[in-house]
Amino acid sequence: MRLSPLVSRYDQLILDLDGCVYVGDRATPGAVDALAALREAGKRVAFVTNDPRRAGEEYVRKLWALGVQASLADVVTVGAAMQHLLAETRHGRTALVIGTAAMLRHVSEAGLKVLNGTDLASRADVVVVAGTDDFTYEDLRDAVLALRRGADFLATSRDPTYPMPDGLWPGTGALLAAVEYGSGRTAKIVGKPEPQLIHTALERLGREGRSW
Repeated sequence: MRLSPLVSRYDQLILDLDGCVYVGDRATPGAVDALAALREAGKRVAFVTNDPRRAGEEYVRKLWALGVQASLADVVTVGAAMQHLLAETRHGRTALVIGTAAMLRHVSEAGLKVLNGTDLASRADVVVVAGTDDFTYEDLRDAVLALRRGADFLATSRDPTYPMPDGLWPGTGALLAAVEYGSGRTAKIVGKPEPQLIHTALERLGREGRSW
């Protein structure tokens, strides 16, 4: 596969995963060959995703299963971008996290004390909203109470859906809408189209082998 004149002009590329490299567990048509051509041409590639449900290691395994060679340093998740931001700006604070185990780990590793499942959850300093398949009324209640008490409010994206083989499934934005409506607050977004995720990817490209 030959590179287009536009792509040939660049040494490094940032590529979205969901709906671009793959949909569900299937590579999009031509994606594997295109990525191989980029690597053969000596291009450096970083993969980014607004999907916060999995850890970076899981995305690496998925890419290899699809036939795409990738290392952990190549993959920048919105969870990693959230961790980066929290570590720089909110280290030492408490947090309530709506999200998967991967997101809870990112927040904890950023130096925040996660209060999920405790009597203090509704008094957290920071509320983080990310996509999850296990969104409960208790999560919504505690997040709304914490936000109405003045907690900082961060979310991974406003994406209303994400692509799957059988159609569009509810994304982080669908959960975030409930929290924003109940609290009367507006979250700061870390993922696309805001710049934080891309800033993290650019730093990753500039510091080969470093991971967050």
